Amino acid sequence: MILSNAVKENNLIAKEYKELLKISYQSLNASDRKLIRLAFNTSVDAHKHQRRKSGEPYVFHPIAVAKIVASKIGLDATCIAAALLHDVIEDTQYSENKIQKLFGRTISKIVVGLTKISKLRKEKNISLQAENFRKMLLTLNDDVRVILIKIADRLHNMQTLDVMSPEKQIKIASETLYIYAPIAHRIGLYDVKLELEDLGLKYTQPEMFNEIKNKIEQTQDEQDKYIKNFSRRISEKLRKEDLSFKISGRPKSIFSIKDKIIKKNISFEEVYDKFAIRVVYKSEPETEKFIAWKIYSIITDHYTPNPLRLRDWITSPKSNGYEALHITVVGPNSKWVEVQIRSNRMHEIAEKGYAAHFMYKQGKQNDKGLEGWLNRLQEVLENSETSALDFVEDFKLNLYSNEIFVFTPAGELKSLPKGSSALDFAFSIHTGLGLKTRGIKVNGKIVPLSHELKSGDQIKIIKSDNTKPSANWLDYVQTSRAKAKIRTALKEEKKLLADHGKEILRRKLKQLKINFNEKTINELANYFDLKTSLDLFYRVGIGKIDNTSLKKFSASNNRLFNFIRKKISKKSAEISHTEKEIKNNFDQLVFTNNEESLNYTLAKCCNPIPGDNVFGFLTVQEGIKVHKKTCSNSISLQSKFAYRIIKAKWIDSTQVDFKSVIRISGIDNIGIVSEITKIISTNLSINMKKMSFDTVENTFLGKITLNVKNKNILEKLILRLKKINGIEKVLRE
Repeated sequence: MILSNAVKENNLIAKEYKELLKISYQSLNASDRKLIRLAFNTSVDAHKHQRRKSGEPYVFHPIAVAKIVASKIGLDATCIAAALLHDVIEDTQYSENKIQKLFGRTISKIVVGLTKISKLRKEKNISLQAENFRKMLLTLNDDVRVILIKIADRLHNMQTLDVMSPEKQIKIASETLYIYAPIAHRIGLYDVKLELEDLGLKYTQPEMFNEIKNKIEQTQDEQDKYIKNFSRRISEKLRKEDLSFKISGRPKSIFSIKDKIIKKNISFEEVYDKFAIRVVYKSEPETEKFIAWKIYSIITDHYTPNPLRLRDWITSPKSNGYEALHITVVGPNSKWVEVQIRSNRMHEIAEKGYAAHFMYKQGKQNDKGLEGWLNRLQEVLENSETSALDFVEDFKLNLYSNEIFVFTPAGELKSLPKGSSALDFAFSIHTGLGLKTRGIKVNGKIVPLSHELKSGDQIKIIKSDNTKPSANWLDYVQTSRAKAKIRTALKEEKKLLADHGKEILRRKLKQLKINFNEKTINELANYFDLKTSLDLFYRVGIGKIDNTSLKKFSASNNRLFNFIRKKISKKSAEISHTEKEIKNNFDQLVFTNNEESLNYTLAKCCNPIPGDNVFGFLTVQEGIKVHKKTCSNSISLQSKFAYRIIKAKWIDSTQVDFKSVIRISGIDNIGIVSEITKIISTNLSINMKKMSFDTVENTFLGKITLNVKNKNILEKLILRLKKINGIEKVLRE
């Protein structure tokens, strides 16, 4: 009897359903199975007329996602049901209300969260990938399960990407490497993260992927023999200690091998740690640590360890909850081998992440690391005022970086992303402390705010109520929390300076017998080529627009004529205004954190203009090419050639601090130094960096290093200093 295609498909769908129940990480009771069955039937009904690009029934996709949720991520029946339904509201006749009636508020909320992520606003000049990322993170405020199911959804899409066009493959794979793999890493889904990375590499750099894959397969037999040889020497000893264990080999991912080849500029054959050996043991929670070090002792009795490569993540777990003891030893044939020592509980958390945390959440085993990270994430999200793409770039460090462990003066252990600065540490303790940081001591020695921290450092923050952040601080920090807080503070400072400037302008206009009203402010903004009144007041506040400039404005007999002319030729005037504004406000392109001026060309694919958010890309033959961050090639370049990306930005000269040194001489009166510092510290636009005074009998010589906005501000300060009783000379170097 020949079965029809429809019958065959139905049989396959039924088979997939049975497998879903069989492979679930968590035990399913009768009510769980009933819930999953209802979700399955609903999904089959909702998608009955839909087909995937491959031609197979669409329902195979939600079932596959549910299987990943059930086994690879290890979530419960509620999440499995939500995974089966994740496309129902978006793509079918089923409404939110209907889903809520059938499955309750929790599942409905998760499905709606997944639907929201998928519905991107297709606006101009935004990165859809970045917007997608931001939206996913925002769902964490409601329910972390949304993002876990979304990761499963993306994994299955990557597993079936071969049916897509090459253009779609590259786009989706780049997005995966740029957004989804880092999130999976940060939540602790290591197996999922590795698969996403390898699949991403398969489509973004297929030649390299296939080359490494083929070489791994060719060396597989040799690797298996080596693992058996290694295990044989220590297995007997471990059994004598009555330990229940399993030793296995774990090949390094193709993506990680690719990274080593590129970063170290070596061949495949020169990568020594192509695989790791994993020892997983059974233990009660209270004896886990003891047994781990016992196994360590047995292994190092046979093989010489590298003490510099010891990683104790049992005593100090990673912030995503990862626990293990990693050692690197000289194995058979004098080869370096990484050995990972984990209990069954640690192993499950490493593989399942979030789900295993809550399976073992009892007694000492809690989820403080993950909960702490989610709380910090929520705070950053709520305070983020940056563009989506800037937000992603800032946040990538927190997602993908290794960790360092540092100490407070009281000996409390704190974890930070690798590459974090001393100032990052201050903000990690408290926002108020970060904003008032005057200096930092690391291991008893004063260091710059930008000083990169290392594991084991002890940090003490020197606080001052007179300290305020500057724009330079954004280059000193790496964590998104610190960047968000600094940006907010700078915005507030700009508003304060603008308020100060508004009052100055009011007085100046009164002296010039010009009415201070909306019409005048608009005319002034047009005259100085500024977008808003805030920009106008700010520039007055920092001295960029001074008496001379305002007198020129007042004396201009053609103001009315120019105003009428602009109205008549509105279109051309608007174009001209925009050009002037950009040229005036963004007059220099700088690169790297040091804001260096380098030779560059503008990319023709996106034609960036002054003021655009940009990055530099180091080409092989044409030097630095500057692209917009929203360029269609941005994700691809960021994913494939991250090591050739150079930080770049257009700067507004009025917002940049310039270093200046002044020398002061005069008669050494009591309190004169205090008076000098008071005048400097009360000026909102000046930051004193260094000061020294030498006295000879009754005279003194002083040298002060300052950061100032512009020449006008410095000249005003010099005039004020000269008025102090006892000062003879104030000279600029």
